[in-house]
Amino acid sequence: MNLTTLAAFVPAALAVVLAPGPDTMYVVTRSLGDGRAAGVVAGCGTATGVLVHTAAAVAGLAALLRASAAAYAVVKYAGAAYLCYLGVRLLLSGESFDPTLDDRTRSLATSYRRAVVINVTNPKVAVFVLAFFPQFVPAAADAPVGMSILGVVYAGLSLLYLAGVALFAGRVRTRLLGSTRASRAVRYLSGSVLIGFGVRLVLDERPA
Repeated sequence: MNLTTLAAFVPAALAVVLAPGPDTMYVVTRSLGDGRAAGVVAGCGTATGVLVHTAAAVAGLAALLRASAAAYAVVKYAGAAYLCYLGVRLLLSGESFDPTLDDRTRSLATSYRRAVVINVTNPKVAVFVLAFFPQFVPAAADAPVGMSILGVVYAGLSLLYLAGVALFAGRVRTRLLGSTRASRAVRYLSGSVLIGFGVRLVLDERPA
């Protein structure tokens, strides 16, 4: 893997990383609800999910999702159900987005675990890794090693971007959530968007 290949890969990967999706929305939700530390940890969970997808691609499991409509559907519906579950839970829990709460009063482990599940149960990410990464692996290179390097780079880019999102959301947290009404509105909006991503995942067609 040479620098020329990485120089071509990074801008292309950034274009994908910057596209809004359920991972970004979850980081924003956790940052607003639990503070920037929870958002950064959720970003770490997303990066871990990328590494899981990369390992699956190297092992050939991602190829199964691409080839089998049934396998793809199982993962897709599981991911959609989980997103809807998180959204409904947020809408019905009455959970307070209180900016005065210390970040440590919330479970960082929960933020990390849920972010991993959101990413891993999105079959579109698996198919993307399988279709996108090989284009940047030189013909003379060791394919598994090349795929692994690209996976680490992509995970790092994802973490940097999501950490930035978490820090920004954390900075505006106190101003945005200074009232009970604003807190409730953000909670409803966040829950609705997560449900929307779940419904969108169900409606999306399997990539050819």
